[in-house]
Amino acid sequence: MKKPLGAICVFCGASHGARPEYPAAAFELGRTIARHGLTLVYGGGRAGLMGAVADAALGAGGRVIGVITKLLESRELAHTGISELRVVESMHERKMMMAELSDAFVALPGGLGTLDELFEILAWAQLGIHSKPVGLLNTAGYYDPVMVFLDQVEREKFLRLNHRTEIVFEASVDRMLERLGSGSGGPVGPRFPSADAAQLKHP
Repeated sequence: MKKPLGAICVFCGASHGARPEYPAAAFELGRTIARHGLTLVYGGGRAGLMGAVADAALGAGGRVIGVITKLLESRELAHTGISELRVVESMHERKMMMAELSDAFVALPGGLGTLDELFEILAWAQLGIHSKPVGLLNTAGYYDPVMVFLDQVEREKFLRLNHRTEIVFEASVDRMLERLGSGSGGPVGPRFPSADAAQLKHP
């Protein structure tokens, strides 16, 4: 990678999904993040793709930081074997902390929670709150409909970022990390590690 990153935030589902390709991709991503000497930042869970990406990074000798809410921790959903687990009060605080700890973002397949995290980080980029690269790991074509939808949003003049150039859209883990590190697909360089919490609160 031309510009090595320090930490990659991974958004992903708490289930394995319907296809074996999904946990396989999560495992490959976690292992590759660790082998690049990067820290994995994720939602702190032990189940599904979250557990797979964390376990793979740990197995490859990587550092893993999880961020989870007290509610989810109380339901015994937290991964207790990771390098560091941070417990916060709210989902918004969770997303904000994950963003502050990370230099880039990758979305694996996932459900409403994953899509919520993805679209919020894209909204922050559109608002200029950050300029960190965002990638969609398009395993088995999972995110094809999202890109089609964003094409529609762009055509209808509701989108100010160029999703075709500013979102890294790849099916290959190696190519994804290469592009995130080089800045092709989104500018590297955080804006909001220096921002205070108030900047990221909803109005």
